[in-house]
Amino acid sequence: MDVFNLYSPEPQYDADDPEGYRAGADRFGPKIGAAQMGATVYELPPGQSICPYHYEYGQEEWLIVLDGPVVLRHPDGEQTLARGDVVCFPTGPEGAHRLFNRGDKTIRVVMLSTKTEPSVAVYPDSDKIGVFPGDKRDYIMVRRSSHVDYYDGEL
Repeated sequence: MDVFNLYSPEPQYDADDPEGYRAGADRFGPKIGAAQMGATVYELPPGQSICPYHYEYGQEEWLIVLDGPVVLRHPDGEQTLARGDVVCFPTGPEGAHRLFNRGDKTIRVVMLSTKTEPSVAVYPDSDKIGVFPGDKRDYIMVRRSSHVDYYDGEL
């Protein structure tokens, strides 16, 4: 049985992440043999977020606050969550969310999610949609305004 300790992650940072989205991540689902759920400990330095405001189709997500406070933006506004708080983000627009660290200390949260492929993420602020099948060569991010007719280009 593989074990991962939530309080001893080894977060990796992506140098390509822009300011405001520089969060470290330790994706531990594969480390414990998970196949149907994803699990990640995120480390958020002051002023950073995990990702833009979004919701998903095909993926339910849960947030568990390890060290807070963390500010959660959701469809009804914002609220501050404390250590030990748990929130579920259902699929679709009612599950839209973004996490912020507006404090002066680094905080940590855990995100759990189902793993359904393909998944679709919608980013309302930037009017984008991302489609993520299993093969990364087929990942696509487009603006809704680029919509074409179903029969466009067909014979």
